[in-house]
Amino acid sequence: MWLSALLLGAFLLSGPVRGSDGSASTAITCFTRGLDLRKGTEDVLCPADCPLWQFYVFGDGVYASLSSVCGAAIHSGVITNTGGAVKVQTLPGQENYPAVNANGIQSQVLSRWASSFSVTGTRSTALEAVGRSVSTARPSTGKRPKKTLDKKAGNKDCKADIAFLIDGSYNIGQRRFNLQKNFVGKVAVMLGIGTEGPHVGVVQASEHPKIEFYLKNFTATKEVLFAIKELGFRGGNSNTGKALKYTAQKFFSLENGARKGIPKIIVVFLDGWPSDDLEEAGIVAREFGVNVFIVSVAKPTTEELGMVQDIGFVDKAVCRNNGFFSYQMPTWFGTTKYVKPLVQKLCSHEQMLCSKTCYNSVNIGFLIDGSSSIGEINFRLMLEFVSNVAKAFEISDIGSKVAAVQFTYNQRKEFGFTDYVTKEKVLSAIRNIQYMSGGTATGDAISFTTRTVFGPVKDGPNKNFLIVLTDGQSYDDVTGPAAAAQKAGITVFSVGVAWAPLDDLKEMASEPRESHTFFTREFTGLEQMVPDIIRGICKDYLDSKQ
Repeated sequence: MWLSALLLGAFLLSGPVRGSDGSASTAITCFTRGLDLRKGTEDVLCPADCPLWQFYVFGDGVYASLSSVCGAAIHSGVITNTGGAVKVQTLPGQENYPAVNANGIQSQVLSRWASSFSVTGTRSTALEAVGRSVSTARPSTGKRPKKTLDKKAGNKDCKADIAFLIDGSYNIGQRRFNLQKNFVGKVAVMLGIGTEGPHVGVVQASEHPKIEFYLKNFTATKEVLFAIKELGFRGGNSNTGKALKYTAQKFFSLENGARKGIPKIIVVFLDGWPSDDLEEAGIVAREFGVNVFIVSVAKPTTEELGMVQDIGFVDKAVCRNNGFFSYQMPTWFGTTKYVKPLVQKLCSHEQMLCSKTCYNSVNIGFLIDGSSSIGEINFRLMLEFVSNVAKAFEISDIGSKVAAVQFTYNQRKEFGFTDYVTKEKVLSAIRNIQYMSGGTATGDAISFTTRTVFGPVKDGPNKNFLIVLTDGQSYDDVTGPAAAAQKAGITVFSVGVAWAPLDDLKEMASEPRESHTFFTREFTGLEQMVPDIIRGICKDYLDSKQ
């Protein structure tokens, strides 16, 4: 409710009021923003007792134009919360508006904005300002609470990179275009945008697609809301297919803010029907690993169906024709009840089938021989092999995961699948594994790993792989434990070095054993195996999805 009040109150400008020096000032509300003022230089009158904690201010000294004018004036020390006259000067936009706490107001960071403003006192406020400083500013009883880390981080349970592809064609028109923006804003609020949660951007489809803002531009809900509000209606044909293809190819680059291991989603809002073909665009999106949702509003009537190029355009554009990726609303009016169900779909990352690849959807456990015959130098070569395999995968809390167990006669879990959820931390943990030295009980180690490492993730969405790395004969049986691991859904690759018997390696490996068994005479030969192991994992992953 407070956000609605902020947005609506911003436009409530009163008539001119005479200041104590006789000058004319326009009375504004607590939430009037710089971009709501139309003159290059304007004298305004701020009311008293504004709720400081509700102010949204971006910058320090120079403020982004979406900032509250009165909030900026209090923040800069031009007035106190008793109100007063303020001179507002419009300025060009800039980058990197800083966050500064001053006079009871915490301004916020903003990466860039198209216009700015500064505030100074008028003649009527100059005398009031004499002797006033930050240290003597009147305290406020309504101090804005500090943001918590979780709020900045966003909804961590909804990690996704989302492009809203909005309809800006003549089909929708100006009025419904504004209603569409309102709905998209509600979806953005409920998503819980944040640095560690979902990131969103907007592309407008019309005659030619236009990227309005990228994933990297805004990582807070309020910034996204203001950016959506400022979008202008473009008009033209609804070339949705052209816009979808363009978005899939251009939008999700690392330079533009896309994150590795995070599902990529395009939500296509379509009022009526597209003017061009969606099938090819849908194919391109799937090739780029993008999940396409179609939110259709006001489906074509029976009389209008003859004007539609392909009545099956929704099924041909979405990620999968299973009902999950299509969403229908009868009208742009009364859409609030449709927000939550759509958000629930967008946050179901396990359903994002088109984002899933062998690189971001596997659990890889390494079972590392630490027996005495290896020695410290060769053990480091084994760890380098493990690191090089792990580097190829997109490790995250919702992507691929890595675990490691070292074994001799005993087993030591070095780290599990949920202990480290970034590639950097996983690689660091691998480097820090200390050589145990001892005997070789590979069978017990496989059973231990199946039970304690893979057991907790056996019902998860990722496909499970175990890479057994050993240099010699096992003192116990490996056939039974390996068979049990495979029965539990774990694909086993065996990698032998030096004196490792080929029969044992094949007994441990999954079928077909020839393609899951590797051997090298020298530890230095492990490096050449890395590409083949990675290709083998990807082949098995793809075969499992057929």
